[in-house]
Amino acid sequence: MRPGIVLFGLTLLLSGCYSGSRPPRIGTEAPDFIVQDADRKVELREFHGKVVVLNFWATWCPPCVDEMPSLVQLQQRFKDKDLTVVGVSVDADGDAYHKFLADHKIDFLTVRDPDQKSNNLYGTFKFPETYIIDRKGIVRRKFIGPVDWNQREIVDYLSKL
Repeated sequence: MRPGIVLFGLTLLLSGCYSGSRPPRIGTEAPDFIVQDADRKVELREFHGKVVVLNFWATWCPPCVDEMPSLVQLQQRFKDKDLTVVGVSVDADGDAYHKFLADHKIDFLTVRDPDQKSNNLYGTFKFPETYIIDRKGIVRRKFIGPVDWNQREIVDYLSKL
């Protein structure tokens, strides 16, 4: 066998094909959780009947910080619709968390889960990570990394849920 053919075959084999498999949880019921911090208690099931943009984030995460203004704008855009942005911070430092909320004028619902129980239910360990949950409580989309929530495609998608 010629070395060129072997090298080509090996390259093809190692490059593989991405099957485009769906992320875990897409099309399944969103795991319910209750997070109680010093300020509030959030239970995911209380939003049944609304579209939920569930965002796991942290103050020490630069991409999370970059994403926050567009999440605030998204909540403002949909404030009269049945859509709620729910932010779950994994910050251990409560003072840093509260300072961040005040400094950045975060006015959507947020709760702090320093034990990371809620994000672990979703298998989230990189931040930010966001799940779109429909009115029936089914996970429809997952976004890994920061998103500009003002993108027309995203706004259109959320408007149709």
